[in-house]
Amino acid sequence: MFGGGKMAGTKVKIKVDDGEFDAYLAMPPKGRGPGVVVIQEIFGVNQVMRDVCDRLAAAGFCAICPDLFWRQQPGIDITDKTEAEWQKAFALYKGFNVDKGIADIGATIEQFKAMKGVAERVGAVGYCLGGLLAFLTAARTKADACVGYYGVGIENYLAEVRKINKPLMLHIADKDSYCKPDAQAKIKTALGAVKSAEIHSYAGMEHAFARPGGQHFDKAAASFADARTLKFFKDNLT
Repeated sequence: MFGGGKMAGTKVKIKVDDGEFDAYLAMPPKGRGPGVVVIQEIFGVNQVMRDVCDRLAAAGFCAICPDLFWRQQPGIDITDKTEAEWQKAFALYKGFNVDKGIADIGATIEQFKAMKGVAERVGAVGYCLGGLLAFLTAARTKADACVGYYGVGIENYLAEVRKINKPLMLHIADKDSYCKPDAQAKIKTALGAVKSAEIHSYAGMEHAFARPGGQHFDKAAASFADARTLKFFKDNLT
């Protein structure tokens, strides 16, 4: 994974025109570094997402995970362990407004850059729903570099490719149930013309192969993907 050790995360507020929402913030030991916005899965800002922030902080980055479900229900923090939680997660996903979510990520980036200790460059990394949002963050915001893990629905937004001029990395699960081979082919073709984009496919891997404790978690593939992500951020944010 990105690194080791638990960091002492804190909760901060992000303000937007129609309200405010919480975000989990983890700072590196030396108190300063480039920033990474961690974009949630459909389970909210849960322990998995907080752990991603903590690992990034241990690796020298300032990391923040905004609550993107706040308009539906603030403070969602569920797991993938029960059917009831899955149903809740899918209901939130179906009710999610992608455009407002990207606007919230853009606001997070701007306010994150103004926080004490956050260096000039800020990137983003997202998982599942967050993988799609990371792709759109690359197209629509001032993020300096973005990474998406097994994004769901990217093939429906490929018109956005022309807006991408900053580094983008996508990790695609070869056997992803939510991103079929034809969708993967469309994504690869569209991004093939983008010099700043790179795509890595993981043979035999299912959706969420990098979610620790998940049904399809694969430690070797997750470690390989995370090592690529860490190098990508070090190359483009530091």
